[in-house]
Amino acid sequence: MPTRRRVITTGLTAVAGVSALAAAARLADRFGLIPPDHGGIYGVGETLTYAAQRLLTMHHPLAREFSHSQVSAVAPVNGEPPDNEVYQRLLSDRFAAWRLTIDGLVARPSSWSLAELRQLPSRSQITHQACEEGWSFIAEWTGVQLAYLLSAAGVSTRARFVVFYPFDFENNFWDSLDMADAWHPQTLIAYGMNGVKLPTRHGAPARLTVPRQLGYKSVKYLARISVVDDITRVGNGLGSASPDYGYSWYAGI
Repeated sequence: MPTRRRVITTGLTAVAGVSALAAAARLADRFGLIPPDHGGIYGVGETLTYAAQRLLTMHHPLAREFSHSQVSAVAPVNGEPPDNEVYQRLLSDRFAAWRLTIDGLVARPSSWSLAELRQLPSRSQITHQACEEGWSFIAEWTGVQLAYLLSAAGVSTRARFVVFYPFDFENNFWDSLDMADAWHPQTLIAYGMNGVKLPTRHGAPARLTVPRQLGYKSVKYLARISVVDDITRVGNGLGSASPDYGYSWYAGI
C-alpha cells in the first residue's frame, strides 16, 4: 500500500515531468499545499516549490547550527527601526511597557512583557541568516520557541497560518508562516543576539527568527501575533507584504 507521501511526491513528479503544471497545482491543492501567493504568472511555480519542499521536510529537519567560533564579526542590517510615535516611546523607556500579544484562533488570548518572555523556557541557537539581496551572516539567537507560546495560548485545530505584525505594519511590513514552520523547534521569538539584548536595528525588543527560510521572513519589531484559518482576509491576501515587492511568500532554503 503506497504511503500518502509517496502518492503525492510521485504524482507531482509525474505531472511536472510532462509539463502538466496545472495538473500538478490541482494535486497540490488536493493535499492542502497551495501557498497564499499561488495566483499570477508565477503561481504554479510557487505552488510546486512550496509543495515539493513541504513534502521533503515533513519530518521537520533542523537547519544547520554552527559553533561560537563561526559567529560573524559583522551582522548587516536592512532597514531602519520604526519611526512611529508608539515604537519610539517604547524604545525611549527601554520597552518596559511593551507586550507581545497572541490572539485569533486561540483558546487563551495572551500577552507577555519582555521580562515575562525572559522568564520562560529559552533556547539559544547559532544559525545562518541569508538575505535575498545576496548578503548573509551567522549569529546566535536567544529566545522562546514560538511553539511554546502557541501551546500556552491554546491554538485551535482550525489554525492554518500564524501572522506577525510589527510596529511598522502601517508601512506594509508583515508576514506569516504556515503551521509547519510555526511549530518547528528552531522558530524563535528572539530577544537576544550574540549573548546580549537584541540590538535595536536587529529588531528590538523581539523578533521572529526562521532559520529554514530567507531573512525577510524573520520579522523584526514584533507587536502582535495572530492565528488564523484564512490568510486571504489579512492584508493583501497573499500571506505577507513580500509578494508586493516581487518576493515569494514561501522562502524556504
